Amino acid sequence: MPKDMIIEKSVAVNKNIEAVFNYLKQTRNQDNFSVWNMKDPAMKKTYAGTDGTKGFIYSWDSTDKNVGAGAQEILNIADNSRIDYELRFERPMKNTGKSSFIVNKINANETSVTWTFASPTKFPFSLLAPIFKKMLGKQIETSLQHLKALLEKQ
Repeated sequence: MPKDMIIEKSVAVNKNIEAVFNYLKQTRNQDNFSVWNMKDPAMKKTYAGTDGTKGFIYSWDSTDKNVGAGAQEILNIADNSRIDYELRFERPMKNTGKSSFIVNKINANETSVTWTFASPTKFPFSLLAPIFKKMLGKQIETSLQHLKALLEKQ
């Protein structure tokens, strides 16, 4: 079984790279497109630092078992290129993962957004990795479609 689960999904957005990147770098905007953020509007959220900058931490705590509790920290930002995060899950399972948004200019008015997620999978959970990968992949794809629709409306 693989030691790491790696998921990568992409979408093309009919918007210039600056507009897409500037929207994505504001972590709080994930409330508008991420299926996990949207799943429990009543979840408790806390923020530390300046959103859109290295070191910003968004923490969540939900009674919904599919959302759980944890924190997301911006580790690195490269303007109009990528945003890297560390995800620290507390519930329903304790784990640490890495996630990134990578943006690439397709042309003046179109941008590719790739969302990556990587997480170690330890036995016995490694046996379920293919199921988790498929489920999380669909959730990332849905979130990217939400992002596309939202940005193309603006």
